[in-house]
Amino acid sequence: MNNNEKKALLSFLTIYVGSALLLIGILLSVYYKNEVQSLEASCTMELKNASMQIKNDILNAHMHHKNFVPKKLEKNNINYAIFDKDKSPIYSYLQEEKLVEFNEDFYGKDKYHFYMESLNEKDIPIKYIVTQTTQGVQSKENLKIYIIIAFFLSAVFVGFIAFFLARILLKPVREKVVQLDNFIKDSAHELNTPISVLMTSVSMLKKGKNSEKMLKYILSSSKQISQIYNDIHFSAFSSIDESHIENFNLASLVNESVEYFNDISITKNIKINSDVEQCLIKMDKTKAQKIVNNLISNSIKYSNPNSIVNVSVKNSVLSVQDFGIGISKKDQEEIFKRYKRGVNNEGGFGIGLDIVKRICKDYNLKLSLESKIDEGSTFKIDFSKLNC
Repeated sequence: MNNNEKKALLSFLTIYVGSALLLIGILLSVYYKNEVQSLEASCTMELKNASMQIKNDILNAHMHHKNFVPKKLEKNNINYAIFDKDKSPIYSYLQEEKLVEFNEDFYGKDKYHFYMESLNEKDIPIKYIVTQTTQGVQSKENLKIYIIIAFFLSAVFVGFIAFFLARILLKPVREKVVQLDNFIKDSAHELNTPISVLMTSVSMLKKGKNSEKMLKYILSSSKQISQIYNDIHFSAFSSIDESHIENFNLASLVNESVEYFNDISITKNIKINSDVEQCLIKMDKTKAQKIVNNLISNSIKYSNPNSIVNVSVKNSVLSVQDFGIGISKKDQEEIFKRYKRGVNNEGGFGIGLDIVKRICKDYNLKLSLESKIDEGSTFKIDFSKLNC
C-alpha cells in the first residue's frame, strides 16, 4: 500500500468512524438522560412510598394513643429520620445526616437521594420525615459504566467495519492501480524492442551495411509500433468511436493483414500461410481488421521462432493457428480478460484478445479456442451471422 492509499484509507476511517461515533455518542447521551430521569422518578416513588408508610405508622400510633416506635424499613437500601418542628432529630437511621435539607422535597447530594415528607398535626411532635437511599446513585453509576462500555464496544465494532469496508472499496482501485502500473511498464518494454531494432537498423543503414536486410527490419519495427499504437488507441477510445457498417470481403481483408504481418514476423523467422475463401460480410470494417490483426499478432508473439502461423477462412469461419507455447486449461478461462497475458516474458499489454472478445460480443460472434501446452493454439471466429 503506497502513501496515497494510506492517506485515503486514513481519511476514510477518520470521517466514517468519527461521524459514526458522533452519532452513537448523541444517541447514548439521549438514552442516558432518559434513563437518569427514569431512575430518579423510580427513586422518588420508592422514597415517597417509604415516607407514606412511616407517616401512616405515626398517625396510627397517635390514633390509638400509643407512642410511635421507630423501626427499620423492610427495604434495606432505604433509611429514614424523623425531625421536630425545630428541625432537630427525634430519631435517625440516616447516614450523613448533615446533608439533610428541609427546603426541597426531593434532591440528590453526594451518593444519596433524599425525600422529605411533612406532617402537619398539632398534637404530634414529629414535623418532618426524611427518607434516604443510595440505590439511585448506584444505579446511575452503573448506567455510566454500561454507557462507557457500550460506546467502547461500538467504537471497536465501527472501526472494524470501517476498515473492512475500506479494504473492500480500495481493492478494485488497488487492482486498477496495479494494472495501470503494469501497463506502463509493459508499454515501455513492448515499445523498447521495435524502437531498439529501428535505431540499430538506421545506424547500420547509414554505414551502408546490409541495406536490404536493414530496410526490412525498419519496416518490421515501424509496423510493430503502428500496431501497438492502434491497439492502445482502440482500447482507450473505442467507447466513443462510431461504427461504420459496410459490405466487404473478409478474404481480402485477411490477405491484407497476412501481407502486413509477414513484414513483422521476419524478426522471429515465422512464415504466415493463408488459405482463404470468399466471404462477404456486413459489419464495421475497422473492427473486423482489429479482430484479424490481433489474432495474427498474438499468434506471432506466442509462436516459437522458425515456426509457422496458419490463417484460413472457410465456411465463414476465420481460423488462426500457431505452433507455440500453448495455453493451459486454467488460463484459457482468463486469457480474454484485459491485461491478461500468456507468459510475462513474451511482452504485450494483454489487451489484444480483450479487444477481440469485445468486438465479438458486440456482433454476437462465436469465439472459440483450442490449445495444448507446448503444441500451440487455434482461435476460431464464426462470421456466418454477418454474411450478406
